[in-house]
Amino acid sequence: MSIITFPSLGLEFHLNRVAFHLFGHPVYWYGIIIAAGFLLAVGFCMRRAPRFGMTGDDLIDMLLFAVPLAIVGARLYYIIFYLDFFTKPDGTPDWAAMVRITDGGLAIYGGVIAAVLTVIVFCKVRKAKIGAYLDIGAFGLLIGQAVGRWGNFMNAEAFGSETTLPWRMGVQVWDELAGKYINCGEVHPTFLYESLWNVAGFILLLVIAKRWRKYDGQIFTGYVAWYGLGRAWIEGLRTDSLYFFGLKLFGAPIRTSQVLAVASAVVAIGLLIYHLKFRAHTPEELYCNRAKEEKTDDMDGREGPGGEAEG
Repeated sequence: MSIITFPSLGLEFHLNRVAFHLFGHPVYWYGIIIAAGFLLAVGFCMRRAPRFGMTGDDLIDMLLFAVPLAIVGARLYYIIFYLDFFTKPDGTPDWAAMVRITDGGLAIYGGVIAAVLTVIVFCKVRKAKIGAYLDIGAFGLLIGQAVGRWGNFMNAEAFGSETTLPWRMGVQVWDELAGKYINCGEVHPTFLYESLWNVAGFILLLVIAKRWRKYDGQIFTGYVAWYGLGRAWIEGLRTDSLYFFGLKLFGAPIRTSQVLAVASAVVAIGLLIYHLKFRAHTPEELYCNRAKEEKTDDMDGREGPGGEAEG
């Protein structure tokens, strides 16, 4: 149980992580919200798939591999940087704890990295354009992340440091051992910052995809740049960051996700500048246009001399 308030807005929410019980097992709001975000992302991407040169079935085939591997990647990323949590007192690995994801512990960057690697292998096998699949996937990631962050709200987690800003969020979490609520103060609602940042990125990239998409991979590169910039700022406000093996910079611990966010954003911005300013692209390069041409050629090849399809 937790109590979330927005003092300046006069809002108060009494939240329970558990939505309901099924056959004696708790079903958490976090999982329901993540599932809802996933379904919305899949639905949107399937409708948009033809604009990127693929079918909805192509996407489903890819997701059958990408989704489970993304979960594994998100878990591995978390374990690597919180290895002490998954080690027994005698120093041996606690394998049971590592696979028990119901206790929490998934890192979005690990999931994205695993998903991208899966898409690359999938497209290599299918002889499809990697950039086109990554482009449509960028929209799915933004939708999933925008919705999924509200799971953090239901868990009263992923909030920032204390602030006096008008939209500050008060957090009180129930402590089972103490038998009382623990006051975490009035803090930055960083879950909300990231959700809104992803919504803005979704709208921006949707407009770019409709009007100014020049090459396959442009939308995904734009996603990496946009998300990286936002995450670098938001991560600096959080109090639950993963840290880079205890290393420090100017006396402060290095936040893993912040470093990765900055580095990925810089690389992505550099690639965008190179492709849009110094390299010429033609409409014929786009996978969707090539797919249309191949379909047209295939139809022409099945037509008889009189223009009718041969039996």
